[in-house]
Amino acid sequence: MNTIKRLFDFPYYQLEHNPLKVAIATKVNGKWETVSTQEYIDQSNQLSRALLRMGVEPNDKIAVISTNNRTEWNICDIGIMQIGAQNVPIYPTISEKEFAYVLGHSESKYCFISDKEVYDKVKSIADQVPSLKGIYTFDEVEGAPNWKEVLQKGEDTNNQEEVEARKNAIHENDLATLIYTSGTTGTPKGVMLSHKNIVSNALNSSERLPLSGSGEQRGLSFLPVCHVYERMLLYLYQYSGTSIYYAESIDKISDNLKEVKPHVMTAVPRLLEKVYDAIVTKGSELKQPLRSIFFWAVSIAEKWEPYKANGAWYEFKLSIARKLVLNKWKEALGGNLKAVASGSAPLQPRLARVFNAAGIPIMEGYGLTETSPVIAVNDMRNHGFKVGTVGKLLRDTEVKIAEDGEILVKGPQVMLGYFKDPEKTKEVMTGDFFHTEDIGEMDDEGFLKITDRKKQMFKTSGGKYVAPQILENAIKQSRFIDHIMVIGEGEKMPTALIQPSFEFIKDWAKLKGYNIGNSYEEISKNKQVIERIHEDIAEYNKEFGKWEQVKDFRLTPDEWTIEGGQLTPTLKTKRKIVKNIYKDLYKEMYGHEPY
Repeated sequence: MNTIKRLFDFPYYQLEHNPLKVAIATKVNGKWETVSTQEYIDQSNQLSRALLRMGVEPNDKIAVISTNNRTEWNICDIGIMQIGAQNVPIYPTISEKEFAYVLGHSESKYCFISDKEVYDKVKSIADQVPSLKGIYTFDEVEGAPNWKEVLQKGEDTNNQEEVEARKNAIHENDLATLIYTSGTTGTPKGVMLSHKNIVSNALNSSERLPLSGSGEQRGLSFLPVCHVYERMLLYLYQYSGTSIYYAESIDKISDNLKEVKPHVMTAVPRLLEKVYDAIVTKGSELKQPLRSIFFWAVSIAEKWEPYKANGAWYEFKLSIARKLVLNKWKEALGGNLKAVASGSAPLQPRLARVFNAAGIPIMEGYGLTETSPVIAVNDMRNHGFKVGTVGKLLRDTEVKIAEDGEILVKGPQVMLGYFKDPEKTKEVMTGDFFHTEDIGEMDDEGFLKITDRKKQMFKTSGGKYVAPQILENAIKQSRFIDHIMVIGEGEKMPTALIQPSFEFIKDWAKLKGYNIGNSYEEISKNKQVIERIHEDIAEYNKEFGKWEQVKDFRLTPDEWTIEGGQLTPTLKTKRKIVKNIYKDLYKEMYGHEPY
């Protein structure tokens, strides 16, 4: 097989060109359980045969909901798609109400679920979804049908010819999957992606990742596989002969990095911020003169530019900084990383500089669920890297910048439309061009830069435009701040709601000998804490015009989490919800609740 047209072609391509002993590995009870390329295909076919015996027809929808990335997800994915049905991946963290909506709207026939917690949630709303015929769990859950019961139905191979016939009937332009956007506002939309949408994105993105396709290569995966970004990369890994290792959890990621020693992984900026903050906290605890050496190395790293643009004297200082400090960071991440693909939210340029200076190649990219997802991505080779941009466009991708600065995209990765919603589809398409609702610009060298979200830009009552994301990105560099949301639409001035970095602040107070209390409530109201954060904001404000500077702020007395409703599963701020949760703090600043 030389050409890949449909998503389920990827494992077969791997079998022919680069069969792996470890195609996918998942940690179970402290031990890596692996499947080879052949086992992966065999189990996918077994599932396909079972689903045919369960009456699954072409274009039926089957939901897969997993708390952790795991091998079973991939087997379901291939097994479902190669018989012409569609995989509907769903975030495990959404509410019962959202589960009922997505399962009902997609008319899902069956549901494969990871564990008891998600099973209980889905079971509680199952009677609201008339299409749902059965729910199966990957884990052994008392009283719940297990997915092994489904696999048993597929042990008999006498209907494999029917599986092959179904496969052969599937065209690259056929619907492959329905992905419901978690979104920061409103009801989830079902994004219809064809085989061609995601296949083209994986093949074109593979040109930007320095994976050779030969020899032993390992990818560590921990971002939710229900998100199209991680999912597309899993197909890319299969194409490039890269073994996929699933990290146990965010908490165990540093252990998994040391065990797996990956050559490639993905990240969201929030994770990179946390890694950096943890490194700097450790550096702060060093005794002199080591502490001075550490911060000297960081200051060198913060000035890094690609392609040795800073000259020989800088490169000499950097080589010393690496020997003394920065190389240890690289070793802590396994020592083999050729690329860390960062996406889903803007990356602070400072982080791109610091990590790349340490030999940890962070490649920022850009895309949306509706574009399968990648539109542009940085690549250190062939002068394809520029700090502060999301890189150059993928092959076959065209971008137009509209009069109001909005990025419009055309290419094979643009979705088929929104499921059961032709009106919403029309709203976001002008001919073949998709409206991203992101504001950006292309420079003379072909690098794309994102400057803001169109919907997030607001006008103050004085008629001045404010781009909150730019302000947030700058202010978030303060180690005292974990999350920030700049507000002020229709108000006389911009202000901010801030979730302080509680753990860092506790360490800082201990060092200073301040008594700031123990509870988050006490910390968020403490004068010394507020004054210290005010100092940082005043400093960052200097980078902006008077009308867009943050004039006031309030600290929230709790952490922003996915479960608390403040963050989406990819850790973006749910702006409308955050405003509503902290309406009392909003009222303190503006004298009234949010409109």
